[in-house]
Amino acid sequence: MAAEPSSSASSSSSSDLRIIVERNPSESRLSQLDIKCWPKWGCSPGKYQLKFDAEETCYLLKGRVKAYYPKGSSEYVEFGAGDLVTIPKGLTCTWDVSLAVDKHYKFESSFSASSSSSS
Repeated sequence: MAAEPSSSASSSSSSDLRIIVERNPSESRLSQLDIKCWPKWGCSPGKYQLKFDAEETCYLLKGRVKAYYPKGSSEYVEFGAGDLVTIPKGLTCTWDVSLAVDKHYKFESSFSASSSSSS
């Protein structure tokens, strides 16, 4: 029998959310995603507490990150330059940036799911 989530479960509800890292995707895959048209973002080395209110896909041009899962977990995912990373909606994690990050990124919007992308 499944347990009902308690009111204190909100911080642990992201425990089943996982970051997906696609190492060195092909040029054709990057072109298919039109990554060069995505906005860019960067940050200097340091630790950042991040909450993702929408799914984010990003392609790292530079940098190295260890993304630690929510408090209470010692698990982390490491990714860097050349990696295509998908971060699920609702995840809260800490980015430990060892090399300054420069990335292209795109947020998935629930509004764009039903709209046509043809122009």
